[in-house]
Amino acid sequence: MLLKTKSGRVVELPSEEEDAEINAGIVADPDTFEWTEENFNNAVRFNDLPESLKTKLRGKQKAPTKVSTTVRFDADVLAAFRNSGRGWQTRMNDALKEWLKEHSPV
Repeated sequence: MLLKTKSGRVVELPSEEEDAEINAGIVADPDTFEWTEENFNNAVRFNDLPESLKTKLRGKQKAPTKVSTTVRFDADVLAAFRNSGRGWQTRMNDALKEWLKEHSPV
């Protein structure tokens, strides 16, 4: 069965036989288990963990991190990049970098 997501991606869901095989593999794996209600009640969101533990779990980034910000663009500019598909934010970043090579932002 094919399923189309909100973002437009198409996902193929497993058949009943494939799903049963996947679940049998999960049950047979000694390193995994199905969560109980108690497990869910005791779970902690990743963002609520101490920073030191988040860093340990996430690992160190090999390249400089990008900075999250809020910015407003004209609707048509944003639509053009979004309509270009996956990676549109990277392409928008690259376009701004290219512009900076020949222009001064002030």
